Amino acid sequence: MRRIDAIAIVFGAFLVGGALYLLFKAIGFDETNAGIWSQAVFLLGLLGWVGTYAYRATTQKMSYLQQLENYKDAVMQKRIDEMTPEALAQFQAEVEEERKRQADDSAPPENSEP
Repeated sequence: MRRIDAIAIVFGAFLVGGALYLLFKAIGFDETNAGIWSQAVFLLGLLGWVGTYAYRATTQKMSYLQQLENYKDAVMQKRIDEMTPEALAQFQAEVEEERKRQADDSAPPENSEP
C-alpha cells in the first residue's frame, strides 16, 4: 500500500464519520445523541472490518498471499507445459522419489528387538 492510499483511507474514514453524524442529525437526533450513535455505528463497522481481516489472516486467504500462491502455481504449470515428454517423465520420477523419501522419513522407526 502506498502512502497516498493510507492517507485516502484515513480521509475517507473522517468523511464517513461526518456523514453518519449528519445523517443522524437529519433523522432528528439531537447533537449529542447524533455524535454518540454515529461513533457507535462507525466503531461497529470498524470492528467488523478488523474481524474480516483477522479471519483472512488466520485462514491465509488474504489477497496478497492468495495472489502469490496463484502466481507460483501458474509459473509451475507454465514450466511443466514447456517441458519435453522426456523431461516431464524425469521430473515425475524425481517427484515420486521425493515423496517416497518423505514417507520413509515420516514413518515411525520399526522396533527391532532381538
